[in-house]
Amino acid sequence: MPTLATTVDGLKLPNPFVIGSGPPGTNLNVISRAFREGWGAVIAKTVSLDSSKVINVAPRYAKLHANDPKDVIGWENIELISDRKFEIWLDEFKKCKDMHPEGILIASIMEEYNRDAWTEIVERCQDAGVDSFELNFSCPHGLPERKMGAAMGENPEIVEEVSSWVMAAAKKPVWAKMTPNVTRITEPSRAAFRGGCQGVAAINTIRSVMGVNLDTLRPEPTVEGFTTPGGYSSKAVRPIALRMVMEIATMIRSEFPGRTLSGIGGIESGGDAAQFILLGADTTQVCTGVMKFGYESVKRMCDELLAFMEKHKFETLEDFKGKSLDYFTTHRELVRMQTERKAKDKAAAEEAATKKMVRADSEWSGDDFVKQSDALAR
Repeated sequence: MPTLATTVDGLKLPNPFVIGSGPPGTNLNVISRAFREGWGAVIAKTVSLDSSKVINVAPRYAKLHANDPKDVIGWENIELISDRKFEIWLDEFKKCKDMHPEGILIASIMEEYNRDAWTEIVERCQDAGVDSFELNFSCPHGLPERKMGAAMGENPEIVEEVSSWVMAAAKKPVWAKMTPNVTRITEPSRAAFRGGCQGVAAINTIRSVMGVNLDTLRPEPTVEGFTTPGGYSSKAVRPIALRMVMEIATMIRSEFPGRTLSGIGGIESGGDAAQFILLGADTTQVCTGVMKFGYESVKRMCDELLAFMEKHKFETLEDFKGKSLDYFTTHRELVRMQTERKAKDKAAAEEAATKKMVRADSEWSGDDFVKQSDALAR
């Protein structure tokens, strides 16, 4: 009987499905709901020491629909990190661990380019009992003027330096959350590992403009008649996320064996999760999917992932983690392999035709008379 239980960086999870940082982990009430429904771990909404700089607007979401208006394939947000006081979060972290001692609670943290601030937030969060950290180097639109989020994560040198600051203070496992808004996602990922992080998470949302309303001529979501580029998520981003996860996993395999990877991007089913694990992910994070289908969706996804494992006779997640990485190569190699295969096919066809040549009058057949004649003319 297959099992979804897994241990990642010393964290014992009942399954690989993790609530991604965002609205589904925005306070104690919803985090508790997630644990009750059976999520493997919960990453709280990103916190910072000073919440006074965080001011959200409404509306802050925009959706891209398929032909069926009920089918949301893309989701943009211009939501910021948590606007709740850090002291409230510390109190709720403590209460959460008292209520759910076996639940894996991960603090997502984001600060400015200031060593003292990063050290303080790490120390105070771990004193409150969190099990792990995720460093938000990837929010695409919030507080870039303070060099926070993606403004920091786009610079590998800064990623490495800040990661090293965190690792000097952290007594718990640390993941760095990567921005996809870079040319090569392996560069900041490599920097995070050089800085000492045990794992990386990828990808955060893709910087985007959802669209323009052709009646009002205003881009959406519209706030006071204006907008700002936001973060794009949901299943439309999954192919991009899979590509980036594959690239990071390949790099981990060759350069940082033993380091871990949490896959994110449009995961809405057990089959989606299986694809990320096949490409090297240890865990899979879901955020927009929870906003679309609710916390109870984890039960369905677990059942679907178990069904996949039973079909292929996999007993553990480790049995198929990274199994599909071996099937990637260069375009040049694809051309070489296909040319070689066509040459073999041609040689085989010619050999078969030779074998069909008439050697004696008794071999002539009325059905194949023309083909037999052509074969003799070669």
